Amino acid sequence: MPKTATRLDRLLMEVRACRACEAHLPLGPRPIVRASTTARLLIVGQAPGTRVHATGLSWNDPSGDRLRAWMEVDRETFYDEALIAVLPMGFCYPGKGQGGDLPPRPECAGLWRAPLHAALPQIEFTLLIGQYAQRHYLGQRRKPTLTETVRAWREYLPHYLPLPHPSPRNLMWLRRNPWFEREVVPVLREKSHALLADKIRRIGARAKAIK
Repeated sequence: MPKTATRLDRLLMEVRACRACEAHLPLGPRPIVRASTTARLLIVGQAPGTRVHATGLSWNDPSGDRLRAWMEVDRETFYDEALIAVLPMGFCYPGKGQGGDLPPRPECAGLWRAPLHAALPQIEFTLLIGQYAQRHYLGQRRKPTLTETVRAWREYLPHYLPLPHPSPRNLMWLRRNPWFEREVVPVLREKSHALLADKIRRIGARAKAIK
């Protein structure tokens, strides 16, 4: 086994056994991440919701359905760890606040993000979903609001693409900002499909053969 794979396997075992913020988690710790040394696309969101916590599968909820629709990829492609890594800003469900889920716990970024990135040498393109991911990765390059940051998406290519959260709670934002689906979603699909092309072709060929 390659040294990088061994290091990543060990890291993932340590992450999934992490109890650093257990006292603050209403449902208890269940770190949910997906990664492989061959992954070329990284998805960085906020933190798992209750459904993802219950199933242990990243983006296994209506938000994930919309994200896959934006990317125009099926579940098989989306959950192929050899292609797509998922490292939310918080690995465990943080609990409920007044306006939705609480912010991701800060412990994950300090403990795990740098070593995990070091073990993912093939990442070429990262989706920054929501303000917490954008704040962490873009730093001072981030605009004053999420809307302004997403509207300035061209400034962050070719490595990053900032996105709003695909939660059903954001339907009003999507209605108020039709430019997002007109301008940004096609770029998201183009970039994603370029990195996932072989997998998408194989699935298409298999579907034609079944017909």
